[in-house]
Order: sequence, then C-alpha cells, then structure tokens
Amino acid sequence: MCGRFALTDTPDAVQSLLAVTDFEPFPPRYNIAPTQPVLMALSGPARAAGSNLPSRQSMLVRWGLIPAWAKNPDDFSLLFNARSETAAEKASFRTAMRHRRALVPANGFYEWRRVGSKRAEPYWIQPRDGGLIAFAGLMESWSEPGGTELDTGAILTTEANEDLRGIHHRMPVVIKPEDFDRWLDCLNQEPRHVADLLKPAEPGFFEAVPVSDRVNKVANAGPDLQERVERREAEDTDPKPGGDSGQLDLF
Repeated sequence: MCGRFALTDTPDAVQSLLAVTDFEPFPPRYNIAPTQPVLMALSGPARAAGSNLPSRQSMLVRWGLIPAWAKNPDDFSLLFNARSETAAEKASFRTAMRHRRALVPANGFYEWRRVGSKRAEPYWIQPRDGGLIAFAGLMESWSEPGGTELDTGAILTTEANEDLRGIHHRMPVVIKPEDFDRWLDCLNQEPRHVADLLKPAEPGFFEAVPVSDRVNKVANAGPDLQERVERREAEDTDPKPGGDSGQLDLF
C-alpha cells in the first residue's frame, strides 16, 4: 500500500523529469495524504514537428479516485491505491487504466511495519541514490449531480520486493523514465501492452529509513519527518510480517 508520500524537489526538477511545463510552482510537501491534491502528468496533445507544444500535461487531482459512474462517492471506500494485478478488470479502475494512465512524481513514500499486535513503526522509503521518481497513477473525472467536475486519482501498487516485504507486502509501482512514453500512450498502448511495467522495483533501488511516528499525523508536515531515528530491536510477534499496518486509521 502507499498511504503517504512526499514531493520535496523543486518545480524545475519535476519539469525536467516529466517534461511538463503547465503547472504552478509549489512548495515542498513532506506528508501528502489521501484526499489532498496531488500532481499528475498525463499524455497531452501530440507534439507537432518543430513545435514547442508539450507532449504531456500536468494537473492537480484529489488523491482518492471516484469512478465516473459513481452516483454517491460516500458509498465507496477511499480508493487511493489500485492493485496493478487487477486494475484492468475492476469496474472502478478499468476505464482509467485504458484511457487515463498517469505519472505521479515523488521523492519517496512512507510505510508502516507492524510490530506485535498494537504497534506500527513508520519508515521513510526513498531511492537509494536520491532524486525524483514517478509512480504509476490513474486519473478519473467525476461529475457531481449539480454538474461540477472533480478530477481524482489513485496510485497503482504491486507486491513488495525483497528489500521491503519485511515492512509491508505491497509497494507503489515505479515507472522508469525510459518507459514514460509507453505508459502514458493510452491511444496506442492497451493495458495488456504495458502490463510488463507493473512490477516491483529492482532489489537495492530503495532504502528504508526508520522515522518518528510524528508522520502519523497529517498536520505534521516538516522535513523533520524524514530524519532517521534509532530504535531498539523488538521481537516481531505479528504472524504475518509486512501485513496491513493499519495506517488507514490515521486519516
């Protein structure tokens, strides 16, 4: 699962990675949570020969996808993650998977490791070499009965790799820069054509840094959330290591 992440790089760095220019400058965000606005990049107008027209467009969406056919979003759980293994078949994600695949820029994400039956320890999980990455995302627009349109989105997840499965059994899908065009090309690339991209990050790509439980509260949003803390090793009595950490209770 990916229930919190951070985007702390500069707008220039985001522009360089995603090749988008149509967004307003933004401050560093150290504790992004579901229902908050998140930046996504989608395929834009085709690039004309000799033109400066961007081939990708950016947009701010509510993190928590609402299917276009939903009559009342209160009838749904908060769909901030989508299982990559089943997204192409699930009614809630099928249309977005076919027509509105997206990239979500991030510097890393937070995950919680269950220790015993009542305690969860948070980790800041970042690329070992630092820098920006892009999660696989889906975007969907939902129209209220009154006609107001709300852009919403979700992050795709997959099985955790061997480095992280001791913390949690799921992780966000990371799309490599060389695969951006293929992932975003919903005109020519059907979900089955990009299924090979929906895989765990390679071993050694991420490092997990133990951090303070201050990250548990959305109101805490400073750089101190990513500072390493020392913990005494404790016996893990959870019979399912890397199971559901319960961080949904934090929202």
